[in-house]
Amino acid sequence: IYRAIRKLPAGCSLALRAGHEPVIHAYWDAAEVARSGERDPFRGSMTEAADELERLLLDATERRMISDVPLGALLSGGFDSTTVVSLMQRLSERPVKTFTIGFDEADYDESVHARAIVDHLGTDHTELTVTHKDALDVIPQLPQMYDEPFADASQIPTYIVSRLARSRVTVALSGDGGDELFAGYKRYQRALRDARRWSGMPGGLQRGVARLLRGSERLAWRTLQPRPGADGMAAWRYFAAGLDRNAATLTTSDPVRLFARLRARIASGAALVPGARDMDYPLGDVAAAASLAEPMQGMMLYDFTSYLVDDILVKVDRASMAVSLEVRSPFLDHRVVEFAWRLPLALRWGERGSKLVVRELLKRYVPPALTERPKSGFGVPVGEWLRGPLREWAESLIDPGRLRSQGLLRAGAVTTLWRQHLCGWRDHSDVLWSVLMFQAWLDNEVAI
Repeated sequence: IYRAIRKLPAGCSLALRAGHEPVIHAYWDAAEVARSGERDPFRGSMTEAADELERLLLDATERRMISDVPLGALLSGGFDSTTVVSLMQRLSERPVKTFTIGFDEADYDESVHARAIVDHLGTDHTELTVTHKDALDVIPQLPQMYDEPFADASQIPTYIVSRLARSRVTVALSGDGGDELFAGYKRYQRALRDARRWSGMPGGLQRGVARLLRGSERLAWRTLQPRPGADGMAAWRYFAAGLDRNAATLTTSDPVRLFARLRARIASGAALVPGARDMDYPLGDVAAAASLAEPMQGMMLYDFTSYLVDDILVKVDRASMAVSLEVRSPFLDHRVVEFAWRLPLALRWGERGSKLVVRELLKRYVPPALTERPKSGFGVPVGEWLRGPLREWAESLIDPGRLRSQGLLRAGAVTTLWRQHLCGWRDHSDVLWSVLMFQAWLDNEVAI
């Protein structure tokens, strides 16, 4: 975000010599690892794959448990963190310290699942139930905590669980990386389904239908939008999101490129930023991802080189270091990663769901009944909060007069997103959170 300052790319080192230009050297390349794994696939059975994964993860976990300060683990109750805690407990002579937060909103509370797991494993568990006020109190700290605009709302619970863990330990292990390596997200299957939906339609007709769908959405909003100040709309008007998704599907035939497009929070960033131009795929190397033979493998690689690097790991690192907690992830040991990319897709995903080899390993430690449930993630109900307790804060940051005076965002476009979100036409919580975090960061910079 700062002019003339760059980030060192992932897997690279930088060398400086007096009188010479800096030299950047790539010492590890995720795309090449994925291609190499495809060329030399693992040829064993599911049981043999679980054996090898267990061997690698045990060693990776043991290495990350080396510490001269108190050690624990962040436990959500999902497959990945439960696997890490199970291995830690096997390697430890005393109960592992585990930490979980729950929410008073039932739809976002996984603490009951984590509790059942710690009861089975016998860990030394600490749990905190978070109210929406606890979470909202964190928001003013976010711009300073992240140093740049950062807009994954799970940054809030990540900070809270890190703060909880730091009350008892200085180092904590996590399960980060498991979803991207073992097909843990439902969005992979959704993108494959979407890519097949219109595949039999001629290209010219697809583009025409896409234009029609986008025009229909704009016309429907102009015709049906409620008067200013009215917040509610009939439930059937939620169809706008479906129109937008189908339009994207019709204009992108390659499943991996479609996945990358659908991962964008808004179809046209230039619609929000004066003088900007749209980029098809601003994050990640979509060409490298699309070069893999299996489209789902390409989607996982796209997430691994963009979402994991620039979102998940940044979120955890900044939130944890804000309270002086060091978080380590055994799944991101390079040997585990390289083995995961050698696994045929059938050992990671199938009719029984995702993370098949991880499930096979985990059932050696925890009864499947304790972990087999739908994935809910580690989020907070930002969409509802923006219509409720955060509304006044949000409206002060995106006041049209303020936006016009700053000249950095199009006031009319932001106001439309806000009105559509408030009345229920579309859930714009992701892009609105991006706008709000930028505005909050900008406020913090001006104050400094």
